[in-house]
Amino acid sequence: MSQGSEGGFGHGGRRPFGPKPVEEGKEYEVEVTEISRRGDGVAKIEGFVIFVQGAKVGQKVRIKVDRVGPRFASASVVNSGQSSE
Repeated sequence: MSQGSEGGFGHGGRRPFGPKPVEEGKEYEVEVTEISRRGDGVAKIEGFVIFVQGAKVGQKVRIKVDRVGPRFASASVVNSGQSSE
């Protein structure tokens, strides 16, 4: 009889420390969905969190990844895709 552990890591279904969906130095199109406690925009690619310096909620921007850590990445805006008209 199984207790339903399914061999998971027990961390909300997030990937452990495997391959990341982003690479340092590469550019991606993202949509900022929230703001971090430090005031940076937060976007996600395949569930992986990216902090985007100076971005605002609702912006669709092209970013360049500056740093990739085990749980999140940091990026800067290359250019704004769409802005409020």
